[in-house]
Amino acid sequence: MSPGLPVGALEKVEALFANPALYELAELVPEPDRSCGGRPRHYPVFMALAFDALLSVFGSARQVEAEIAHPLVWGLIRDTVAQQRPELVLPDRPMRKHHHRYLRDRYLTDPGVLASLGDRHRRLAIDQARSLGLLNPHGGGSYTHPDLTRMLYADGKVITPLFKARPEDRKVNKETGEIRIPRHEPDGHLHFQGDGEAAFGIKFVLVAVRSPHHRGRIIVDTEWVRTAGGEAATAMTCFTRLTPLAPGAQGVIYDTALRGTHHQTLMRDLGLLPVNRVTAAKAGAKDPRRDEGQREPKSVHLEDKTVTLADGTPLTMRLYARDGALGIGELTDTGDLNFTELQRKRTHRNADKNGRYRWYNDYQLPDRHGGGTLTVRLHGNDTDRARKLNRTENLRPIAPGDPDFARLYPRRNDAESINRDLDDTPYL
Repeated sequence: MSPGLPVGALEKVEALFANPALYELAELVPEPDRSCGGRPRHYPVFMALAFDALLSVFGSARQVEAEIAHPLVWGLIRDTVAQQRPELVLPDRPMRKHHHRYLRDRYLTDPGVLASLGDRHRRLAIDQARSLGLLNPHGGGSYTHPDLTRMLYADGKVITPLFKARPEDRKVNKETGEIRIPRHEPDGHLHFQGDGEAAFGIKFVLVAVRSPHHRGRIIVDTEWVRTAGGEAATAMTCFTRLTPLAPGAQGVIYDTALRGTHHQTLMRDLGLLPVNRVTAAKAGAKDPRRDEGQREPKSVHLEDKTVTLADGTPLTMRLYARDGALGIGELTDTGDLNFTELQRKRTHRNADKNGRYRWYNDYQLPDRHGGGTLTVRLHGNDTDRARKLNRTENLRPIAPGDPDFARLYPRRNDAESINRDLDDTPYL
């Protein structure tokens, strides 16, 4: 395969059946009880999983059936399977669509089987990522300067349903008065996207890692968002179950769907560094031709710190968080607040005996404030809660103006590429 060229369909087919993960996943599907009789399967169950995977290669079940019916393609599949698992012998006749439908509906709709497949997939995906040098616990980077190969990134995606009708819709026959329920997607909900636009459909959260290579992406987890507005909670479920499997992960890149309470859990409970923007106090106009005002960043007073100047004079500074960045707030002669953003020097975490983590940033003070280093807590505690201060909502470990943010956050755009691929896979 030449670098930079698209991957051919036959190469994808060969890679699929040469992947040991396909057969390991198939082992989790239970065998039917033959004590009561019944005809044996025409095809082993791994073919149902492979048929599903080939949908993204050829675009539809009908096209998969047509492609694997070609003697060249079916011969390649049989030869590859024989090399990987000699004990698994495929019939001479290619698998048909109705064979896949039976295996899918009979075994791959069972919640217990799906849960087992999901758990094993996460482990296999992490192992494959590690084989590519991703999520390496001994890899490069630090919490001050995280390595992109050790960052999880994710996004929510709404899949447009096949039917336009909503679950609550009814159709009335004007001649007979009969009320009919139109065909609809019962699991569809109205979801609001990051730009504020509403979308009706089925929402999923997909979590991935990737290497610098343009084909180095591994999707390590996916989960269905069961309720409207549940994207953040679903994403946290994914991160919680991935963290024990990926000790090399340093942080999470996400959009503003993750709020302060989720950042607190990521840092304190999971030990992961969140990288995302802060929601604005007032959003600006989406269309520059509309007079809706400019974006107003969120600003809040965090705490006061006292430092000692070179001459021994104590100086109390009022620290503010503005748009995720920490700075010193000073009143001008006109009563306005002058915000001086502080430069981040170091981000570090300390492990507690109870398995949780405490996070801190070290900042460089200006010369007029004594120079030196100022350490500020990043996680919330009881003192903040007593003040009704949501510290993790307003202060970011790596603020948007930080050079490391400009290096890390664009990786979230790759999640949009995953969404595009997912859009191209379903029928619509």
